[in-house]
Amino acid sequence: MFEVLETAKKVAAESLQVQIDGQALVRFSKKLFEKGINLPPWEHLYHFYDGGEKTVSYLLVLDTLNFCFWPATEGMKWEIEYKSGKLSGYYALAVSLKQALESRTPIDQAEFLAELSLDGLKEILGGRGELQLLEQRVQNLNELGRALIEEYDGKASELVESAGESAIALVRILYRRLSSFRDVAKYRGHQVPFYKRAQILAADLYGAFQGRKWGRFTDMDKLTAFADYKLPQVLRHLEILRYAPELANKIDERVLIEAGSPEEVEIRANTIWAVELIRQELEEVGKGLKAFEIDWILWNLGQDKAFKEKPYHRTVTVFY
Repeated sequence: MFEVLETAKKVAAESLQVQIDGQALVRFSKKLFEKGINLPPWEHLYHFYDGGEKTVSYLLVLDTLNFCFWPATEGMKWEIEYKSGKLSGYYALAVSLKQALESRTPIDQAEFLAELSLDGLKEILGGRGELQLLEQRVQNLNELGRALIEEYDGKASELVESAGESAIALVRILYRRLSSFRDVAKYRGHQVPFYKRAQILAADLYGAFQGRKWGRFTDMDKLTAFADYKLPQVLRHLEILRYAPELANKIDERVLIEAGSPEEVEIRANTIWAVELIRQELEEVGKGLKAFEIDWILWNLGQDKAFKEKPYHRTVTVFY
């Protein structure tokens, strides 16, 4: 068993603040099956794609910056103008980077990333409102650029190729070489790996390239759900995740949940294990979905207003 799933199962069994409601989980799985399962398509509208190495570089940069889109204050969230509308969060980031490449800003070049400044990143992202952790985002890109130069001839495609068509190997390469991908917490004295952004890079490559070329991995079934703040919000709305009253009040009152705290680790671990249990339920009725595909379904549900009735937990972190 992949260590992320193994430790998530262990934390879920020991959790004090977060529980999985088995009956609600079965109800949702049954409803999902009966309605017919349609996997969300890859969003070409928002993502850069040229079918080549530039796309690999784009996705690696995207997932190096893919975290913490909510504003630290009650001020305006970061958003951009796009096609006569407004985008915020992940899609705003994806489009900003897409537009940068289309305007020939060399974010696909390791040397550019290694030397990028805070002002340079602000110019690339544009928009208005508050985006947290900008300094850390620049540091992540600088580190990425240096690592690509030092080990992979400056090419993101070589980093991906070094994984030998294994999503799990890619996750471990990112963990080993880049500190911003070392998404590991401690719970009751034990290490609990999540590897959220590393895993999502493998899934993004798979989605963008439709399982071919740099998106061909032979072990996509080993990936887990990507433990962030949107999936727990959806699972709570579905009553699959249940919080102890004190934790529920903290989240509803938008009190910060400290990164690495027992509460935060329990939220993330139970999210991963709940998705695995949904996968098992669907498998029993003959619907074979991978955990990351269920993640995609839940994340897309989370864009619906109904699933935002209660807030997501707020944790300031570079990992999600």
